Amino acid sequence: MPPDSLPFLTVAVLAVAFLYSCVGHAGASGYIAVMTLFSLAPAEIKPTALVLNILVASIGTWQFWRAGHFRWSLFWPFAVLAVPMAFVGGYLNLPTPAFKILVGIVLLFSAARFFWKPSEDRVTASPSRPVALSLGAGLGLLSGMTGTGGGIFLTPLLLFMRWAQTKNAAAVSALFILVNSTAGLLGNLSNTRRFPDFAIALAVAAVIGGSAGSYFGSRRFDHTWIKRLLAMVLLIAGMKLILSR
Repeated sequence: MPPDSLPFLTVAVLAVAFLYSCVGHAGASGYIAVMTLFSLAPAEIKPTALVLNILVASIGTWQFWRAGHFRWSLFWPFAVLAVPMAFVGGYLNLPTPAFKILVGIVLLFSAARFFWKPSEDRVTASPSRPVALSLGAGLGLLSGMTGTGGGIFLTPLLLFMRWAQTKNAAAVSALFILVNSTAGLLGNLSNTRRFPDFAIALAVAAVIGGSAGSYFGSRRFDHTWIKRLLAMVLLIAGMKLILSR
């Protein structure tokens, strides 16, 4: 990427990490969105997004766990098959047009998810073991292929099915993102043997933004305005990906 663009991309990543971590996400779809707007190649976007995801998800996992929101019994059935499938998805490198379409759809779904608000924040059921295992495997594969952690799908699923309350869903999704992103990155690196140099600067920005955002998000902020802003960024980037193929 052009050196004069790196400072602006770094600031954008810091802002994305802060906003996403406020609502319990590591921000992969946001990182992909801003890197798309800066016209980076898919081969650079995928491993960079996964690394940033790992860093911010680690911080979010710790903050939400300290706040008492994590539930192991809800997490592990989704994660046990998601991790190996995320490795497989990370190993696979889709052709650029297919990658743009798939990731563009993911970004548009993410935008719609941020406009959606559950009517009630209560638990009425628990997922059956076969359902959780199957959904986890699918989300793991998708997360590895696209460079996301799968949390952008798991959180609304947990809330829509009333399997978890908002803070519990955010806490479970943070660790789900962490393990899937780690597996996806290992799969990607085992295939490509390459990693973008500029990702180091972005990693520092993501740690700073994620640390601040996860602290305030787990304790203080009203998330409504943050979600609307993120939705607009994702909508623009998703359309750019789909229309530029």
